[in-house]
Amino acid sequence: MILPTKMNAMIISEPGGPEVLKPAVINLPLRNENEILIKVTSAGVNGPDLVQRRGLYPPPKGASSLLGLEVSGEVVEVGELENSFKIGEHVCALTNGGGYAEYVVANKDHCLKIPKGVTKIDAGGLPETYFTVWSNLFFQQSIKPGANLLIHGGSGGIGSTAIQIGNALGLNVFATADSDSSCKYCIDLGAKQAINFKNEDFVTILRDVGGADIILDIIGGDYISRNIKASRHDARIIQLAFNQGSKVTIDLMPIMLKRLQLTGSTLRSRSDTYKAEIATDLSNKIWPLFGNKKIKSTTYKTFKLSDVVNAHQLMESGTHRGKILLKI
Repeated sequence: MILPTKMNAMIISEPGGPEVLKPAVINLPLRNENEILIKVTSAGVNGPDLVQRRGLYPPPKGASSLLGLEVSGEVVEVGELENSFKIGEHVCALTNGGGYAEYVVANKDHCLKIPKGVTKIDAGGLPETYFTVWSNLFFQQSIKPGANLLIHGGSGGIGSTAIQIGNALGLNVFATADSDSSCKYCIDLGAKQAINFKNEDFVTILRDVGGADIILDIIGGDYISRNIKASRHDARIIQLAFNQGSKVTIDLMPIMLKRLQLTGSTLRSRSDTYKAEIATDLSNKIWPLFGNKKIKSTTYKTFKLSDVVNAHQLMESGTHRGKILLKI
């Protein structure tokens, strides 16, 4: 296969709003022996993309400066020792950036075959949220069926993934959302109860069922102290984002008295080895669930790469349900 030397991509012209994303023609990325080159079919739009666009989430050393942390596409070049994937095979991949382009490199161990029942386009919206949710909530954790899982932002990409995995593993899933229609969406994905936070108090609801065993939060702000109140003893609270701010004043005494774990992480900075372990675990334990329809892709809307500004505006509006994708 003869590859071009140049490709179309979207670059950040300067830190700012969606309008700073501009088309450009740049060189194809160079891969190392641990990477494969992928001709991109689709790329997911994720929260970290918005933060990086604003200049607040710089890429790791050696990573692409382009946005795009997940893709699906066709393998077009592999290393001499690579035998996991073949040229012409379609995969989905977690990347350290670079997905907003016609070609991207990805660590071969962070690539997965497209699950049965998922289209090549929809597969571009799987890796980032599934790697994130699995690594933070379930990887190497002892999860008992029947435990109460509370998910904030249930109708978004992270939320819709967490609801489905939690339900498939036998947890009682509670999700918060901003409207009755978004709550219905959460119920349809497998939530036992969806809570409209505009007129319902999730603290009261969770306390009435004995408290949450696990809480996944992307909101921050006053939710941090409220999560502590909603937790039962020995619960885990996982913080993945801070849409309402990360600087808060809280009383730490309940954390000690309830023996709570309050933790958080960012996936991009984790080691390649760790991400490879997550990929293997997903392939073995979660990818088969797509084939028997216990889990499904949740694409909300697909945009052309040239329409990336509107894709980011939709993401920032918070009115979407599930995943937003760019079709390359």
